[in-house]
Amino acid sequence: MKKIKYLITCFIAVFILAGCNGMDNEPTNSYTNKSFWTSIDKAQYMLNMAYNQLYSAGKMWQDEALSDNVFQGRGFTDQRTIRNGIADPATSIFANEWSNLYGGIKTTHVILENIDNLDATEAVKNNMKAQARFIRASLFFRLTNFYGDIPFFTKDITLEEANTISRTPRTKVIEFIHQELDDIMQYLPTRDQLSVEENGKITQAAALMLQARVYLYDNDWANVEKYTGQIMDGSHGTYKLFPSFSGLFESENEYNSEVIMDCAYVPSTRTWGEMNDMAPLSKDARVISTAPTQELVDNFITLDGDPISSSKTYNEARPYVNRDPRLTGTVIYDGYDWSGNIKDGSVGEIIYTNPKKNTPDGYKGLTGNSSATGYYVRKYYDKHHEAGMASGLNIITMRYADVLLMYAEAMNEQGKMTAEVWNKTIRPIRERAGFTKPKALNFPAEQSQTEMRQTLRIERRSELALEGLRWFDIKRWKAGTEYLNGYMHGARYGTNNTYIRLDNYQFLDARDYLWSVPQSQMDINPNLKPNNPGYAN
Repeated sequence: MKKIKYLITCFIAVFILAGCNGMDNEPTNSYTNKSFWTSIDKAQYMLNMAYNQLYSAGKMWQDEALSDNVFQGRGFTDQRTIRNGIADPATSIFANEWSNLYGGIKTTHVILENIDNLDATEAVKNNMKAQARFIRASLFFRLTNFYGDIPFFTKDITLEEANTISRTPRTKVIEFIHQELDDIMQYLPTRDQLSVEENGKITQAAALMLQARVYLYDNDWANVEKYTGQIMDGSHGTYKLFPSFSGLFESENEYNSEVIMDCAYVPSTRTWGEMNDMAPLSKDARVISTAPTQELVDNFITLDGDPISSSKTYNEARPYVNRDPRLTGTVIYDGYDWSGNIKDGSVGEIIYTNPKKNTPDGYKGLTGNSSATGYYVRKYYDKHHEAGMASGLNIITMRYADVLLMYAEAMNEQGKMTAEVWNKTIRPIRERAGFTKPKALNFPAEQSQTEMRQTLRIERRSELALEGLRWFDIKRWKAGTEYLNGYMHGARYGTNNTYIRLDNYQFLDARDYLWSVPQSQMDINPNLKPNNPGYAN
């Protein structure tokens, strides 16, 4: 599926044209004209395009930059502008995201309005329509997460309609998403029904997981339990944790037992290169623009199961020893055993980030070419990368560990957390990570619901860090002022052995859980007003 789906996609995508309105991004006449729709193969080309517009490595790393997991130190990006509380309706990312998402929706509408005219079996056409409907639901979900009430329509619209349409309440869009995902289930295969060549296609489990995520973001815990439970019972495909945490993010293990859905890349054909600005300079990276924060590093508990703030075994002089093994699988820190962890054929190579070591990777200040935090990104580093860190490694968008974490959170929020729930969710995740001590693995029966909530949030951040989900978790927890207010920090390389002090983030509850409607769109269409709270019209 990797090659079938994406070799042609890269060719087609260059023909997307942007109209004057972001909601009217559309394929050229070659793809909307009836003469194009002569075979199911051409419909597959369009479906390939829709997959391409659904998600990408770039979107994942951009989403991470909205959170407290990473800091962007080589320029004032739009994400950094947002986190510093100075974004306005003209901030570019607001318009770019809007345009890209509606461009993808346009593609799905073109598919849905033409595919029934093709000579193919109903089963084939229904499956392709189900994939397009899943992608459309995903794109609308992302839109509502960023903008709240949005222009909503389920058919291809004209430029005039795009320029006059009003915003639909988010609740109505969410109702549509849930109904769509229920309706398409009958037309989707299970993972076990896919051939090797079909790896990467949307499955029943992907639809169930999207349902669970949509309910999760609305704190509808009973439905989160329902839909994650349907994945866990195996009736919609066989899934289990992959034995190695770091191995999940290596090309030789793509499409493994934990992956529910991913974004496919192909070496030398369709690659992503963001790691060129995140990996150690000594490993031929370019200039480090994105780096993990001290706040992320501090989230990883000790091997005895305690946060570092309360652990008796945490040693500030040796801060990376006796820690959650996922720290080593996620972040590169001072004294990092590169050869032992990356296994790229090198021998005895250690990464030093302490400026006293005077290495290329050592911290050199906020304006230096090296990391602005003293840390580098490990997760998703591809040891088989090509020139310029170009990687053909797939980006996982849905995986089974997240199913277990959502289920555990839903059970706790309903007052139903028990040893049985813990032992089929958190315990196996920690065992896979490498924990062995009873205190880290056994159910903490003494914890209150509030304390368990914090335990699960810490666990979720450690397991899913740098996978594009952190900002959306902070948003649904309504925890922006807790995590995104005040100074961000880097390693203890600051003045007088203090933590590096980075930007002073500003978060306003009344404004910053939603983005502004793009100024360019309000200029074209006054019916998009009033803008979201805290932004000018």
